[in-house]
Amino acid sequence: MGSQNNDSQTVLVLGGGAGGLVSAGRLRKKLPASHRVVLVDRSERYVYDPSLLWLMTGSRTPENITRSRRRLERKGIEVVLGEIEHIDPAKHFVRVDGNEVEGDHIIISLGAELVPELVSGLAEAGHNFYTLEGAESLRDAVRNLRSGRLVVLTASSVYKCPAAPYEAALLLEADCRRRGVGGHVQIDVYAAEQGPMGVAGPEVSAGVKEMLRSQEIGYHPEHQVGAVDPEAGMIAFVDGTEVGFDLLAYVPPHRAPQVVHEAGLVGESGWVTVDPHTLETGFPGVYAIGDITSIPLAMGKPLPKAGVFAHGQAEVVVDNIVHSISGKGRPARFDGHGACFIETGDGRAGFGRGDFYAKPVPEVKLYRPGRHWHVGKVLFEKDWLFRRF
Repeated sequence: MGSQNNDSQTVLVLGGGAGGLVSAGRLRKKLPASHRVVLVDRSERYVYDPSLLWLMTGSRTPENITRSRRRLERKGIEVVLGEIEHIDPAKHFVRVDGNEVEGDHIIISLGAELVPELVSGLAEAGHNFYTLEGAESLRDAVRNLRSGRLVVLTASSVYKCPAAPYEAALLLEADCRRRGVGGHVQIDVYAAEQGPMGVAGPEVSAGVKEMLRSQEIGYHPEHQVGAVDPEAGMIAFVDGTEVGFDLLAYVPPHRAPQVVHEAGLVGESGWVTVDPHTLETGFPGVYAIGDITSIPLAMGKPLPKAGVFAHGQAEVVVDNIVHSISGKGRPARFDGHGACFIETGDGRAGFGRGDFYAKPVPEVKLYRPGRHWHVGKVLFEKDWLFRRF
């Protein structure tokens, strides 16, 4: 259980994304200074992923939405930068660039690994707007698009931020109209899943489809990509259909990082298995939160991968760790509630929220798009970056 005694314990937070930042910041606020909070990440640069959609359409710059993780050191959080080579959940240590780091408690928040190379030709043919570089290259390519077909593609049915590809299509459509080429660019969404944001229920799914239809964006569900031909500008789907494109924006396949597979933490789902309420893995004192986990819901589908859930799970795990160390507070349980904004373009956004742990199906309400929801998303972005760094 690590080398620390009860007077000085160490909590390791693996991954500095949404869940990791909330975990480390909340731990540092709630634990006395005698206890160590150590955040490990491979990169010094943090990217606020929800704003990549705004970067894609030119309303943000990389400087607006990135921060140095080193800034966390001013809050009393130890930052270790390097590649996590090994996790030993039984002995409570990790190896980072050849150096072992021990902890009494471990929070694994390493997120999903993006693997476009799993689809032949995909990376060469299009722009992965789930990365900073891909959102920038898509922005530049869209500026040069005057006519033709723009395809937004989800390469698999499991990906983080379920609203993002639909927001992308709506924002790109608005951008084309703003540039005066709206009537000359056809936008189509080809999705591997049966319907948009399907876990949220038929009402939400129908609402998102109506948002697309109202802007004459084509929607083609249940299209699993097989391969992409960059030279011909052609997508081949596994059902035999082929679709041409002039510009391709895509959400790549996702998978759990190899290091958690090797640690014996991954279940049949391909993701880390956790208790749905405490987020503890099968190893005492080792927790996993956010996109790296798979939590089955009563309806049979997993809890969506979204930052709001990573945030809520982080708060629960931290409160339970603090309680176990200091006896303060009370045990907490994650209740499956979540919410998200859905950008629709033209300075407007919708908003959905509800209880995803509800039985027999999640109870989620979608609110009509309006300017106030867009303003809410902007304010959330500014508040997040200010408070975390």
